[in-house]
Amino acid sequence: MIRPATPADVGEIHALVCELAEFENLRPSVVSTPSDFLRALFTNPPRMEALVADLPEASPSDAPDRLAGVALFYPTFSTFTGKPGLWLEDLYVRPNFRAQGIGTAFLMRILELARERNCARAEWSVLDWNKSAIEFYRDIGADVMPNWRIARVEL
Repeated sequence: MIRPATPADVGEIHALVCELAEFENLRPSVVSTPSDFLRALFTNPPRMEALVADLPEASPSDAPDRLAGVALFYPTFSTFTGKPGLWLEDLYVRPNFRAQGIGTAFLMRILELARERNCARAEWSVLDWNKSAIEFYRDIGADVMPNWRIARVEL
């Protein structure tokens, strides 16, 4: 069910990111386009990678949405460990496909990729109000770090 994205998925990947932004009350912040995603995912070297979850086979083949979810990630580097890492930028599963193991499958695959790439860690952020996500991450063994905050300068 979980597979690497292809160029044919880019439009729907962008739509999924827009759905995520809507869920997070951040939709006006999305200024990216599917073309931006195509360049980031499929130029050499890629700037990010994407995994997608195909819809279960029980879904109608003429459904307008082909994907149940997406995970977008990219490499990082830890100066403390001297090793690379993976940063999970976005993980989104459409509401009608939640609680079916898709989010767990995404995370397990990303952790597997991190191990294969000799990474020291995989990291991501979570909004403090998203209690169900925090609980989900803790259930899979993640340490939700209360003393760290994201700092950002918009350019």
